[in-house]
Amino acid sequence: MIKSLTNWLESRTGIGSLTKEALFERVPGGARWRYVWGSTLTFAIMVQFITGVFLWMAYSPSASTAWESVYYIQNEMAFGWLLRGIHHWTAQIMVVLLVFHLVQVVIDSAYRAPREFNFWFGVILLFITLATSLTGYLLPWDQKGFWATKVATNLAGVVPVIGGDIQKVVVGGSDYGHHTLTRFFALHAGVLPASLIGLIVFHIYLFRKHGITEAKPTTKAGALYYWYFTALCLLGLTAASYVFRESNPPWVLWIPSALTLATIIRIAFLHLKGRSDDSFRRPRRDGMFWPDQILKDAIACFAVIGAVLFLVFWKGTELTSPADPSQPYNAARPDWNFMSLFLMLKFEPFQGELGLILGAIVVPSVLATMLFMMPLIGIKKIGHWFNVVVLYLLIGGFLYLTVMAFKKDASDAVYLEDVENAHKQAERVKELIVSNDGIPPEGALSLLYSDPLTQGPSLFASNCASCHAYGYDENGSPLDGNGGLMQDDQSAPDLKGVGSREWIEKLLTLEHYQSNQFFGNTKFKESSMAEFLEEEEIDNEDIALLSAGLSAEAKLSYQSDLENEDMEFVAEGFELLGEDGYSCVDCHKIRGEGGKKGPDLSDYMSREWLIDFIGNSSHKRFYGEDNDYTLFFDVTISQSLIDLHQQIVQKLTEENNKLIYPYIGPNWKAHITVGQIKNKNYLDKFLNKKHKIEATVDKLSYIKYENGLHTTLKERKFC
Repeated sequence: MIKSLTNWLESRTGIGSLTKEALFERVPGGARWRYVWGSTLTFAIMVQFITGVFLWMAYSPSASTAWESVYYIQNEMAFGWLLRGIHHWTAQIMVVLLVFHLVQVVIDSAYRAPREFNFWFGVILLFITLATSLTGYLLPWDQKGFWATKVATNLAGVVPVIGGDIQKVVVGGSDYGHHTLTRFFALHAGVLPASLIGLIVFHIYLFRKHGITEAKPTTKAGALYYWYFTALCLLGLTAASYVFRESNPPWVLWIPSALTLATIIRIAFLHLKGRSDDSFRRPRRDGMFWPDQILKDAIACFAVIGAVLFLVFWKGTELTSPADPSQPYNAARPDWNFMSLFLMLKFEPFQGELGLILGAIVVPSVLATMLFMMPLIGIKKIGHWFNVVVLYLLIGGFLYLTVMAFKKDASDAVYLEDVENAHKQAERVKELIVSNDGIPPEGALSLLYSDPLTQGPSLFASNCASCHAYGYDENGSPLDGNGGLMQDDQSAPDLKGVGSREWIEKLLTLEHYQSNQFFGNTKFKESSMAEFLEEEEIDNEDIALLSAGLSAEAKLSYQSDLENEDMEFVAEGFELLGEDGYSCVDCHKIRGEGGKKGPDLSDYMSREWLIDFIGNSSHKRFYGEDNDYTLFFDVTISQSLIDLHQQIVQKLTEENNKLIYPYIGPNWKAHITVGQIKNKNYLDKFLNKKHKIEATVDKLSYIKYENGLHTTLKERKFC
């Protein structure tokens, strides 16, 4: 029965003959390990197609759902994390395998006639693989991929004359966004894979037509090519491991270092033994594809999938915070295989419009042309040597620039800060999804926009950090609340830990009170409070009591346990605030009783107190007419302010009313008024700043300044 079926299939399809022909093909010179690269590449492409189809089933190619679908794959779909990890890391390894295959083909002279077209197809396959990697980088629609791809697509616009049209084609219109994502998805999942399959079919057809390159008697010197190439690759891997030695286990550095040393010793040994002469090796006997070569191919394929699984379990697959067009990402970087080009474009010769054309268009085109010309250049022996040297220099330069690019990033504080913030936001949005019992219809980004822990630091950095610090770095430089350095000079108290016992203890110490950390740069440096602290000379024990009593008014959650344990201590400290203590109530009102000269200390620095203070700091409850900055939030109408608003509207009109501002959730209070406009001098400074408007002309305007300052204006009765 089985034999009849196989005979029937054979008579209709001829599959048996084709299989037999393929399996029992002669391998000139016998099976070799350097022939495995083509097979491993075919295996990797098959893995990509299979995993890609399953990922496609769960992926939603929309700007409002892409990140959410990847989150589902990564965190909720059964084995989705494994599927995505295999797809991601196999894509990275494919690039490496292609390079190894290219080196093997060039060294073995397998690009010479009549195999020129097969070589050209292979080079095109390399470029299509890189393009597939580039288009896939955007699909998670996270901060990392979004901004990296935006930078990459902007390079298309530098092409002379037709650059703008090319950019529109790539981006999917004039604006970078949803249509860019859908276009990249169509390329990644449709056009490029179809092109890849077509080229692979032609590649295999021509390979079958011409067969494996006849193994000519090789010189012992020629055999060292592979050792030189291995040493080059291992040196690059060792250098990369050294750059990231602090963030990785020791074996990540020691293993490639040991292999590099062993390879160098092997090369030296071969030279000392006279293996570098031009005598010919004894020809090896021919072998068969089955079982000789296929066994080596199978071992190599298992090694590839083993390496992929190792990377999946060791490194995982990254998913940063959802893409936010309103929050520029200073850590925007391409995938590792484009990092060499990224660094090269920062060199002096490639600066400016002409330099960018040279670095982004001319240099890559010349290098690609040299690869395509190799079959013509390598006709003669000297041409072949030239091709080998060029290929080694190209790979060596790529490795060097890639390692240097990562090394530069490792010492870039701005880059590291943005990467850290992106990961923090990614973890935060995951927490919010869990606590929210899922992602709301508005998308995951809306969770971040309505999250105080996310928006608080950003709002502080953009509105408060022009005056207030939020802690200090190891060098004593004031920070802006987002972990970055303050752009302006600190002119108001440091607010990190505000309301805590430690913060109030410093406030009640004259040395700290008059320092830049508190009121040293304000008129309150010489206030009645400063005189009081100087006259009273409060001892440390009483300072601890006073700070405990006053801090309890803030009702800070992280101090609740401590306050419950020290209830008597807190009560005693609160009593010291009254007439029987230091008579703080002579100036300050506390729990409805006391004077009105100083700020009301009832619920001092609590959430409610701060909301009222930020909303109306010049109210008599706080500083009243004594406010150091009378034009903080509650401003009165002025011609300068009206003029400022007119300038904004005019600028918006000039910018064609470009709308780029974050989603405003239902809980967002639109009563934000004029931030950071504190006095006439500051207002003049404010008006003179060069600014880029990215906002609406309507009710809410969002202004982004070159120095990182963010200010919002709300059209109200005063504006």
